[in-house]
Amino acid sequence: MKIHGTPWGGNPRRVAIFLAEKGMDIPFVDVDLMGGEHRGEAFRALNPWELVPVLELDDGTCISETIAICRYIEELHPEPALFGRDPLERALVEMWQRRIELVLYAAVREVVRHSVPAIRVLEPVQLPEWAEVNRGRAARAIERLDGQLAASEFVAGSRYSVADITALFALEGSARAGIEIPGSCKHVERWLAQVRARPSSTSTLPPARG
Repeated sequence: MKIHGTPWGGNPRRVAIFLAEKGMDIPFVDVDLMGGEHRGEAFRALNPWELVPVLELDDGTCISETIAICRYIEELHPEPALFGRDPLERALVEMWQRRIELVLYAAVREVVRHSVPAIRVLEPVQLPEWAEVNRGRAARAIERLDGQLAASEFVAGSRYSVADITALFALEGSARAGIEIPGSCKHVERWLAQVRARPSSTSTLPPARG
């Protein structure tokens, strides 16, 4: 197996963190997004949607979409259970994973795509007004997440899960877009410091620039 996508860049890092939590090592193949490699014929043969990451199996089967890849890996290597251990826990992880991805991360993504100059190569028509609309949405989502973390150690309960990986990814993106965590969100700050310190997070950071 191999994963197409730079392991510290964008959604492939979510898979890299997931693999690190599992204690697994699957090789990554760098994809030059800024150079448009994902739009080339070779990559489109792997994923016509032109998105990373893509998990390529030994028989040539390709699985794209971050959560689909992580679910496949979880089925093969169920411990530690990052999607939940029983029906209730799995439902709660799924609920929070979707909330984070469809609300917080979606808003952060729009701010990044429409306000960060370096991203213009991926989003040629940037709409600053749309970025500002989503900046407010992201802030409100962070406040809601803070409410959950006031009563829970991790996003979906007492155990670290894939929902925490998505939330970390979203908040790292928010920092890049200049979205500050509201000062009242002390529980998010506590959680963020905790998950950033995990070996799976520190080992998948981009290499330091010389």
